[in-house]
Order: sequence, then C-alpha cells, then structure tokens
Amino acid sequence: MSNTAQEILDAVGGPGNITHFTHCATRLRFELNDASVVDKDRVEAIDGVLGAVPQSGDRYQIVIGGAVQSVFNEINNLPSMKSGAAASNDDVKAAARAKARGKNAIVDAFFEYLSDSFRPLLPVLLGASLILAFLAVLEAFGVVNTRAETIPVWLGYVNSMWRAVFYFLPAMVAYNASKKLDIDPWVGTAVILSLLTPNFLGLSNVNKFPATTCIQLVEGKDDLLQCTTQIDNVPLIGTLPLQLSDYGGQVFVPLLMVPILALVYKGLKKIIPANVQMVFVPFISFIIIMPLTAFLIGPLSIWIGNGLGGGLAWLNGHAPILFAIIIPIIYPFLVPLGLHWPLNALQLANIASTGSDFIQGPMGAWNFACFGATAGVLFLSIRDRDTDMRQTASGALAAGLFGGISEPSLYGIHLRFKRIYPLMLTGCVVGGVVIGIGRGVITHTFVFTSLLTIPVFSPMAVYGLGIAAAFFTAFLMVVFFDYRTKEQKAEARAKKSLLEDDAPAPAAAPAAAPAAAPAAEAAPEFSDEAKADLTLTSPMAGTTVALSDVADEAFAAGALGPGIAVSPAAGAVVVAPCDGKVSVAFPTGHAYGIKSASGVQVLIHIGMDTVKLEGKGFTPRVAKGDVVKRGDVLAEVDWDVIREAGYDTITPMVVTNKKKFGEITPAAPGPVGITDTVVTVSPKEA
Repeated sequence: MSNTAQEILDAVGGPGNITHFTHCATRLRFELNDASVVDKDRVEAIDGVLGAVPQSGDRYQIVIGGAVQSVFNEINNLPSMKSGAAASNDDVKAAARAKARGKNAIVDAFFEYLSDSFRPLLPVLLGASLILAFLAVLEAFGVVNTRAETIPVWLGYVNSMWRAVFYFLPAMVAYNASKKLDIDPWVGTAVILSLLTPNFLGLSNVNKFPATTCIQLVEGKDDLLQCTTQIDNVPLIGTLPLQLSDYGGQVFVPLLMVPILALVYKGLKKIIPANVQMVFVPFISFIIIMPLTAFLIGPLSIWIGNGLGGGLAWLNGHAPILFAIIIPIIYPFLVPLGLHWPLNALQLANIASTGSDFIQGPMGAWNFACFGATAGVLFLSIRDRDTDMRQTASGALAAGLFGGISEPSLYGIHLRFKRIYPLMLTGCVVGGVVIGIGRGVITHTFVFTSLLTIPVFSPMAVYGLGIAAAFFTAFLMVVFFDYRTKEQKAEARAKKSLLEDDAPAPAAAPAAAPAAAPAAEAAPEFSDEAKADLTLTSPMAGTTVALSDVADEAFAAGALGPGIAVSPAAGAVVVAPCDGKVSVAFPTGHAYGIKSASGVQVLIHIGMDTVKLEGKGFTPRVAKGDVVKRGDVLAEVDWDVIREAGYDTITPMVVTNKKKFGEITPAAPGPVGITDTVVTVSPKEA
C-alpha cells in the first residue's frame, strides 16, 4: 500500500504541487498548483487505482474504491507529506484557488459546494439507512409493527438512532458547507440548531405542530401523496409574523443560509479588530443571521423544496412510466460530473416535508443497471482469464451490491470502455419501465440503493422486480455484445499471453514432441546455441533510446518489463531479435510477442498508440505460431503514415517475464543495426 501511496504522490507532482488534499467515499481529491504535470495514463497504471478524473481549476480526482481511507492515510503519513510542504504555503493555496476555472467557473463552484456539503455525510447516512432497513426486515416478517400507536420501548430507542442522523442532518450540512466556504463551521451549525431547539418548536401552541397537508395525486393510490409542510404564522412582536415549520431534515435551509452567513462573517472580520473577533464576529453573525433564517431563509427554503418536489410529484403521478424512465437515464450522466447532488438534496427535502420520497425508487434502476453491467464485465473477465479486470470488477461489484456505491464501477470500468454506456442504459430503461408500470415506488428514508436496503422500498415487490430487470438486462447486454472493441479484446489477449510467467520454457519441448507433431517439427528449428542465447539484437536499424525516455508511461515506468526503445531509421523493417516462436501477432500489425528459444518472452510495440491506425501502414510478415530466426522480417512499416497520423514512431522492446531471470541490461543509447546486441539477459541465480 505504501508503494501505491508514493506512486500517487509522485504522479501528481509531489507535495509541493498540492494545495489541498481530501477524499470522499471512493476518490482521492486533489487541488494542485499545476494539474498539467499529471499524466492520466501513468496514474491509472498504478496498482490499486481504478481511474483518474481531471477536473477544471487544477483539481484532480483519483478513484481508489473502498480502500480510499487507507490510501489517504498512507499518503499523509509519507515523510515528504509530514514535512508540511503541501499545506504550509497559504499564499500558494490562496493563489491556486483564486485561479480562473474557465467559462463554467460559477457552475463548477456551485456543484462543488453541494458536493462538499454532502459528501462527508455519506457514511452516517448509509449507517442510518441500514438501521431502518433492519427494522423493515423485522416488520416484513411480522416481528414488529412500526406503525402501531403503541410500540415497545426498545423500538422507540432504535427509531431514535436512525432519526438522530436524519433529523439533525441540516446541522451537519451547515457544518460542512461552512467549512467549504472557509468560515467557522460551528457558527453555521449553531444557526441551524437554533431552529431545532424545543424553545423554537414550542413557539407554536398548535397541537398538530408540525402538521402536513396532503393532496392525493392519483386516485386509489394512498401511497402517492404530495404533502407540503404546514407553516403556522405566530405573532412574534406585535403583528410581525414568524412562519413556523419543523426544520428537522430540511437540507435546503443550510444550503441557502450558509452562503449568506459567509458574506456577513467575512465582512465582519474585515471591519472588527483582530483581538476581539473571537467574541464579536459570532455574536453579530448570530444577531443578523438567526432571525433572517427564521423569518425568511427557512420559509423560503420550504417553499422551494415543496415547489420542486410538487413538480416532480405531478409528473410521477400523471406519467409514472415516463418519470421512472427519465430518472435512471439521466443519473449515469449526472454522477460522473457531480451534478446528482441537487436531486439527492430534493430526496432529503421530500422525506423531511412529506415523510416519503418517490425519486429513489427509479434511481435504483440506474444503480442496479450499473452493477449489472459490472457483473457482465466480471463474467467476461473470468471467462477470458483477465486477472486485472477481474479484480477491478469484483471489487466494484461488491461496493455496489452491498454499499450502493457506483463510483468504482463508473470510473474503474464504464468510463474507460465507452461501449458499456448504451448497454447499461438499456437496463436503466427496462428497470424504469417495470417500476413505472407498478405506478411508482416510495421510501421513507434516504438510502443507498443496494441489496441491503431493498426492504425499505414500497411496494417492495415492484421495486425488487424493477432493479432485477435493470440488473439482468445490463448484465446480458454486456455478456452478449462485450464491453470492448475488437482492438481492445486483441490487446487484452496479447497482454495476457505476454505477461504469463508460468508458461513452460521451449527447452522442454523435445520431451513433449511425440505427443504432438507440430512440436516435433518445431523443435529442430532451435539449436543448442539458440537455447542458451540470452541476448536480444535490435528489432530494426536506427538509434536506441533509454526506455525511461519513452512518452508512454507504461513502458517508461517499466510496467511491462525492462528493455530498450529504438527510433527507426528511414525505410527500416522490423525483424526478430532472437530465435523463437511468435506468441502474439496483433491483426493490426503494430505489435508482436516472441518467446525465444532460451525462454525469454519479448514484446515489440511498433510506435506509440498505433493500434488506432487499425493496420494502416503495417504489412505483417508473420502470424502467431510461426517459428522465426534472428533477423527474420516480422513486419514492413510505412513510417510516414505513422508520422502523418500524428503518432510517435519510437518502438519499445521489453522482456515481459523478467521474474524468471536475473539482471536485464540494455545497451547504451546510440546508433544500431539489426545485428547489434541491445539487451543482455542474465540467468537467475539458484
């Protein structure tokens, strides 16, 4: 894990390039002095990294998954981070945050504000929702009746456990929002808590406080009600009315209040002497913002929440199938951009105002379509023996099914393989149609849509059928149509073959010769001298270059093995660097793998990113399974075609089974011909 931490820190430019560093449920979040130094491919090649997400304003996100907290701690515990280089320069931090973020700066800042206000609360929201899910399971089996007029004392206490999170959620949001806007978070928290005290709630003598007024939207469907929070007018001073409401769970209130508080708070700090700011800045802030919130911001927030919720409730009531399709279709595009937070806030507002929410049911269709697509990738990776993708998909699927977290699937797989999105959206539509036909699904708490929270949805059967339809539709679509292009599948097969360390060495071939005629015919091609030869000659005429100077980070970092690179001479052809057998030959002609007579596995990659040429400019002269001699032509290449397409012609040659050998020594950079030795491999010591 420490190696992963150090590699990530190096990849983002070191501590000196970091102005702010935090994390969410699955991602490391960086604010950098200069994000242009970060190579996305290099980051994604790091062991344990599921994906990298460059953002505007020199911000950068690295997707880790469930182990994000451990990686975050490891990075912070690195000696270079402990020196304080990343956090000590306040001037640099201020300057970095003050940089222009492009034409969408205001929009970016708004959604980042929403995201940072909610993100730290995800663990407690998940924990509280699972308590409620546990109660729902008990009720389904007839153990308890949570709707009875009289309930056991223990059940009342359990209810207080999950309600502690949801009722005081506005205070938690106020704390995070205040931190985001760089003001004392306890001041913002105190403003909201003033609306949740028994003293404030006791201002109304109405016995039914807080009451709700419900309007039935769909005839015969008692569950589909739009309820708006009752606001009671109380004469506070003379005829000055104070409109009362129960603000427990109302997240729009702190989201609107904190930006106004920030303006007041920072303005006061500018005019009040520093030696008395501790006393008078909070005091004056309270005097101004607490009444403003009670008289204006609070009621306005309730009206906004009721208005938005009412509009969606109308659509859900009059066109439930359309509503149930729209929600899961838009979510896959909102989540990667962080734009789903307004809908999440609306879900919480619905629950606070009406006691239930109708958005999360269709949202579950999107989540399970996402998880179904990941399951399809897992199935194919197991079938194809793709170890890397199997590990990525299995971790992402576990996080999704049991945690309801979609980011590991999105960033680790779906956004890397664009063919998945249309396949996944098919599952979203099918799941949404099923839920829509069932006239919608509601829940009485905010939950992560996972297997564990199925019992909190009602009707549970409709929800269960909807998410099952979404999951298996996306799963089958991925299995039948695959998530990779032909080139990506060929590259995966080649990588598997090249990185296979446990394959028997060709020296054992004579013993197996009687069992297979082809082996018997191939064996005489390798002389005893070839079987003992551990040198590799240049695959082409040109100039050798150190592998570390190659633009592709996977080769430069040695991820595919040690070796050398060659910049080709004019008219150079690609030849075999040793006697051996062609183990991989891409149909595009841009890469070849050879297993030498001595057991060295060699990969020759002609040019950088040349797979995208789809064979243009390449004339292959060998196929997989061919036996070649040192100097035999593997391919003829039109180097001008590669250059005109904008790709680098430099050609790496690496040893992919280095674990079987000792030291691997490349030659010094300089001119070479096809008979010159460029890599020497030493036997592994016993």
